[in-house]
Amino acid sequence: MAIEIAATTRKAQGTGASRRLRKTNRVPGIVYGTGEASMIELDHNTLYYALRNEAFHASILSLDLDGKKQSVLLRDFQMHPFRQQVLHIDFQRVDAKKKIHMKVPLHFINADIAPGVKTGGGIISHVLNDLEITCLPADLPAAIEVDLAALDLGHSIHVSDIKLPKGVEVSGHHHASDAVATVQVPRGHVEAAAEAAASEAASAAATAAAAPAAAAAKPAADAKK
Repeated sequence: MAIEIAATTRKAQGTGASRRLRKTNRVPGIVYGTGEASMIELDHNTLYYALRNEAFHASILSLDLDGKKQSVLLRDFQMHPFRQQVLHIDFQRVDAKKKIHMKVPLHFINADIAPGVKTGGGIISHVLNDLEITCLPADLPAAIEVDLAALDLGHSIHVSDIKLPKGVEVSGHHHASDAVATVQVPRGHVEAAAEAAASEAASAAATAAAAPAAAAAKPAADAKK
């Protein structure tokens, strides 16, 4: 079921009008795409909390504009530099017959049973957190799962390893060989192992250096007897 968001047509335009609109707890926005662009306004608090929902950013949304619903995608939004305030938002109308280009979040599963973590003591490092894809609107996934169950220590999962939903293709700047996640030994463990190795090497060197002196001292001690 599509996420719904309500809006009304924005009559006044311009910087001053947008500033006055924000003072009334409304957010100026625009809907573009097929047909003419529409200037809109939305309730700030409703929109603010909707933006905190991950699915709102990667789903086909149902925009109720003046009582008429249309399918749209969130394309951009601007936040105030330091206030929790949405300043502007852009939506794009969706044509069911045309492919869309979207960034979809990656959901990593089975990290706790990955051999590199469970038996190797490694930690998962996420190289990518989202994936650029192309698909028809009806095939758009809210997220794509990345299964880490077989990931060994020092190994990586690549873009080519991800099982994509039907009708979905990787797009954008991604390459098949790009790493998505890796399992690495924690840095602290590496440093501790290096320090232990250095200490052991120093101890061995000291023992080796002391051996000739001990060998030379033994005949002198025997002569005194």
